[in-house]
Amino acid sequence: MPLTDTLDFGPGLDVAARSCAGAGPPPLPENQDNLLLIDGNGRAAFLLDQRQQNRQVSGWPAGQVRIAVLDGMGGHGHGRQAAEAVVQGLLLVPACATLEQLAERLDALHQTLQARFAAMDGAQAKRPGTTLTLLELRPGQAPLLYHVGDSRLYEITARQATPLTIDHVPATTFALHGLLGEAEWWQQVHGEHRPQISQAFILGNAISDPQVLAGPLYALADANLPPFLRQLGDRRALTVRADALYLLASDGFWACARPDRWVARWPALLAGLDAAGALDALFDSFLDNPPAGLHVDNLSALALRFRPQRPARNLDETALPGEARPRAT
Repeated sequence: MPLTDTLDFGPGLDVAARSCAGAGPPPLPENQDNLLLIDGNGRAAFLLDQRQQNRQVSGWPAGQVRIAVLDGMGGHGHGRQAAEAVVQGLLLVPACATLEQLAERLDALHQTLQARFAAMDGAQAKRPGTTLTLLELRPGQAPLLYHVGDSRLYEITARQATPLTIDHVPATTFALHGLLGEAEWWQQVHGEHRPQISQAFILGNAISDPQVLAGPLYALADANLPPFLRQLGDRRALTVRADALYLLASDGFWACARPDRWVARWPALLAGLDAAGALDALFDSFLDNPPAGLHVDNLSALALRFRPQRPARNLDETALPGEARPRAT
């Protein structure tokens, strides 16, 4: 289902979003993913009970945009409800002007919802969780990223699809402790399908202490990342390119035997298309011809292009200031 029909992102942004239960024959699983979009007029679109809802956010500053992809963890129970609760919380989080403000407010939301779900389900219950990959788009400034879990943000050009986020999975925990090198990490995270997770919103983290999955979120940053993952921290300002497509997606899109081979097709499949056309091509290709070894999972994606707002002769490859670019898979 497209979510952007009622939204207006202005001339500088091209945005499209779509979510479905998955690929394969029925019966398909419950769609526990969610999407949130708040346009520059404060008009929001999201999912509730697997159906699109709209709401006007009061006091939203003109021109600010918030977009997010969430993947509720069904294996821990109440995955859809966890993702919905985070979306409802994000609708109440005021627009953020700085990275510090964004991190502080979202960390506080995590703690509030963690306590709420613990009280609802009892101390012995398996606490639910959800991924959260969010961009806060401030007018005329670098986008701010906040990332938890194993959903991803990709930058896609005509030449390559580059991940701009790090999966919070056991392989990453091993790499942080010096137990995995670069080649092994890339193979386990991007060359194989491993459904385990080491951190999720509401659920907590097993990165700081692999024996316990709970507590506050553990932010990956240059100070604690191995050299080959530096500049891919969870909370940072981004460099964005005027010639690139940005894709926020849940992990159903690479839950297959050789995800690196499937992702390597994205530049030819998606580059040059507008946001809506790119999502149509992505979903149609995946649903009509699923990659080998597919593990059926929910599919949610949000595509974004930054439209130049000044003459082309004055444009560099980057539209906004931010971080250095990481390597491609």
